[in-house]
Amino acid sequence: MNIHQEACIHLHRTVAAIHDAGMKAAVTLNPSTPVETLRDIVGDLDMVLLMSVDPGFGGQKFITHTLEKIKRLRQLISENGSSATIEVDGGVTLDNAPSIAAAGADIVVAGNTVFASADPKDTISRLSKTISLQ
Repeated sequence: MNIHQEACIHLHRTVAAIHDAGMKAAVTLNPSTPVETLRDIVGDLDMVLLMSVDPGFGGQKFITHTLEKIKRLRQLISENGSSATIEVDGGVTLDNAPSIAAAGADIVVAGNTVFASADPKDTISRLSKTISLQ
């Protein structure tokens, strides 16, 4: 279950309720929300989703400062002994996927890149290779 931190008043309580229901807990951060806001809870998370565009519609351009956020989040996860994975959603392309993976992302969401492709299967394969090579 994935929740937006910005919409959740009691994040610790909500994450605990998700785990109590037998699900994995993930938190999403909007582009302007610093990853440091997760310092006290990252150890309880299974995944963090970093939005790399403002939520709302597909086809937006990747917000480049997300690369630094990925690096900071990877460090925060390491410092806290967390096993949380990092997912990045928004503006992911075949061109920027290598740098997203190199920054520390485990998973990318590339909706527009895949669905606008002439060969979605090949595009997915190429994206998968990019991520798994890191």
